[in-house]
Amino acid sequence: MNKPVLIIAPLMLVAGLTGGYWLADSKQATLQTESSSDEKKVLFYRNPMNPSITSPTPTKDAMGMDFIPVYAEDNDNTDAPAGSVIIDSVTLQNIGVRTSIAIKATLSHTVRAVGRVAYDEERMVHLHPKIEGWVEKLNIDKTGQKVKKNTDLLSIYSPQLVASQQEYILALNNLKALEISPFKDIRQGAEALVKSSRERLKLLDVPAHQLRELQRSHKVKKSLHIHAPSDGIVMKIGAREGQFVTPATEIYMIADLSKIWVYANIYEYELPWVKQGDQVEMQLAGIPGKTFNGHLSYIYPYAETKTRTIKVRLVFDNAELLLKPEMFAEVTIHAGKQVNEVVIPSEAVIRSGSRNQVFVVRAPGKFEPRIVTLGLATNGKVAVLNGVKAGEEVVISSQFLIDSESKLREATSKMLQIKAAKKQAVDKPNVMKNMNPDQEMQHD
Repeated sequence: MNKPVLIIAPLMLVAGLTGGYWLADSKQATLQTESSSDEKKVLFYRNPMNPSITSPTPTKDAMGMDFIPVYAEDNDNTDAPAGSVIIDSVTLQNIGVRTSIAIKATLSHTVRAVGRVAYDEERMVHLHPKIEGWVEKLNIDKTGQKVKKNTDLLSIYSPQLVASQQEYILALNNLKALEISPFKDIRQGAEALVKSSRERLKLLDVPAHQLRELQRSHKVKKSLHIHAPSDGIVMKIGAREGQFVTPATEIYMIADLSKIWVYANIYEYELPWVKQGDQVEMQLAGIPGKTFNGHLSYIYPYAETKTRTIKVRLVFDNAELLLKPEMFAEVTIHAGKQVNEVVIPSEAVIRSGSRNQVFVVRAPGKFEPRIVTLGLATNGKVAVLNGVKAGEEVVISSQFLIDSESKLREATSKMLQIKAAKKQAVDKPNVMKNMNPDQEMQHD
């Protein structure tokens, strides 16, 4: 073998080994540099159960749970509101986060209650005589009878009425005798006496036909006829034939049932929905298959002491007289509508003590907590008066998990701010100490 070849071969082998080692070492150094640059900077470690407990090094709590590292990158986003949470897409899918868009909509509500049928108080008549006397004859003597206006109900004998009729007849005779008197004052006096005595009889409820008969015949009528003042049904009779009656005696109670009232009680939380004029439907067990339509006419200005409910009055037509006082009914009040409100699902709201909160999606995987002011709620929807705008996206499921993480991040952020403030307070005296007097005055 050639001697130069034997010398060159070992030299080339040594050179190759040296170059390979250098390249490998250089690559390893590069990988270590890239790896160290990819690693997140750990600020400290916090207790998973109590974020106020921290440690500069990895450790465990009393139950053996590892402290959770807090990275600098988790707190770099200073633009985000306190408590904002960033969650990757895989975790979002695993915890089942669902969202919904806040929209402007019209809210309506249906109030259901039990009602009690009652008389229309404006269509009831309590009939009392205006004179003392004795009932001679009852023409209407059974409750439940229908009567028409001006129906002759009964007749009463009254000495007071007989005396008033005699005065009227005397006044008529006196006027007839003085009609030819040449003295005007005397004629006018006679006419005034007739007029006053006639008015007295009218005030005693003497019917017009009896007055005409008295004026024509000049004969005193023993009995006064009392007539029905309106159409209706006799609900009560307070006197019988031969009974002595006075103005304090209620001889008849007549009710017009062509319209009836229904009383219902609603709860306080339903009160903001209802208003006068709302349409009402009513059904009764005693009248199956029929629905009555009416309206809400009045909301009473007080609450019931025992039930803590508010009474409302409903009005219904009852031309067929199917509705009878004291019947019970199921009423449905179609309450007024709240138009053009910002509406979100009720399940999106986290109710905690004195405040209500939702999570708004600011970007994919990024959630911001918002305090909201709520309005009326119905059918799984709630109106938002302040805090969320139409078109914004809110979380409607798993928001309690997001809320837990949000509170931890908010607590961590506050801790970092406290530490930074303390560090600045410590550093400031050192800076002031190293300044010369001229620099200190300039700094001040």
